[in-house]
Amino acid sequence: MGIFRKILGFKNISQDFLLSLDIGTEVVKALVFKVDGDTGNGVVLGVGRARQGLKDMHSGAVSDISGVIENSRQAIEMAKNMAGAKKVEKAIVGIAGELVKGTTTTVHYERIRPEVRIDLPELKNIIQKVQWKAFDRIRQQLAWETGHSEIEVKLINAVIVDVRIDGYKVTNPVGFQGRDVSISVFNAYAPMVHLGALQTIGDELKLDLLSIAAEPYAVAKSMGVEDVMDFSAVFIDVGGGTTDIAVVRNGGLEGTKMFALGGRAFTKRLAQELGIGFEEAEVLKIRYSEGKLGRDVSLKIEKILEDDCGVWLSGVELSLAEFAENDLLPHRFFLCGGGSGLPGVKKALLSDTWGNELPFAKEVEVSFLQPRDVVKISDRTGALKDPQDITPMGLANLALDLVGEERVMAGILRRAVKMIQK
Repeated sequence: MGIFRKILGFKNISQDFLLSLDIGTEVVKALVFKVDGDTGNGVVLGVGRARQGLKDMHSGAVSDISGVIENSRQAIEMAKNMAGAKKVEKAIVGIAGELVKGTTTTVHYERIRPEVRIDLPELKNIIQKVQWKAFDRIRQQLAWETGHSEIEVKLINAVIVDVRIDGYKVTNPVGFQGRDVSISVFNAYAPMVHLGALQTIGDELKLDLLSIAAEPYAVAKSMGVEDVMDFSAVFIDVGGGTTDIAVVRNGGLEGTKMFALGGRAFTKRLAQELGIGFEEAEVLKIRYSEGKLGRDVSLKIEKILEDDCGVWLSGVELSLAEFAENDLLPHRFFLCGGGSGLPGVKKALLSDTWGNELPFAKEVEVSFLQPRDVVKISDRTGALKDPQDITPMGLANLALDLVGEERVMAGILRRAVKMIQK
């Protein structure tokens, strides 16, 4: 079962049901969709959700495979029944966790004979150099963070975000002349132990995995930002166990960061301070987020969670510090995920108590991603209504690239990726 398997020989892809599976810390979300044969866009026909047990996931990673399999099966069956699908085999699955790393690597290649037009063999050589450089960088970073000199990681996503010849931006360098060729490639890596758990889940559910994709990458790409050259923003997906961050500059994904603090930590704080059970605290937190509690109760909960929101904000600040080393940070923030609805999250981002050491382009602006913002994916069920649905929709958006026409650059990159994965 190949992670980057290309679907070949489909005469009518619109006849096949596809699955997007977001295995979250709190909830498994499943979308069953089809590809419109005329437009190439995805149409969601079924939605399913199943709540995870407290011990099924830890910090965005699977900790009880059997429990997650059962929860995923429930969500998938619900989505299949809604869509009227008897069988769904091909799927894209999201992955998160602190050790899932994404970064953009740029390599400058000086050509000996600038008057000669660039051909495919030369382009392949340049892209392979970019990929090996990126692979070495990620392994060194993980070794430093974990204290292990060798940690097995695997490349899960790769996309070319920028190509320039003598400073001039092009979409395909083949046929161009010039001396300096620079190619920027975004790569996401994940530890083999996490990937192995998801592949086991896929096997047990009899799924053919088109891809296991880094979730912040899927969220950032869901808005079609690669088509807008002057678009810059920070995407923050607040899940149950982790917060995933993606930074986009000038239409290109610069990198992703994740840290192990999400909505579950806030629920545990409420349970501890109020002396109630976790489930009761979760219901209370959701009602608070939806503005369904009285003023006095809301103020009390806000006070209880104030310090935790501060700790969460510190995590965001640390994550963004690396991106601020050489350039101004985007001032626009887009929030999604089930934990993003907590009032303290947006309030913390808009406060003047952070970011003193971070160079923002302008005063910070914060807004929420909505299902309508996801490009090339439409919802016929009416069940996708708020920011927590963005991640599975973003994964569905990624799947469209895997079943669509492959461009020259993407094909070369895919072959370079296979060399690294061997």
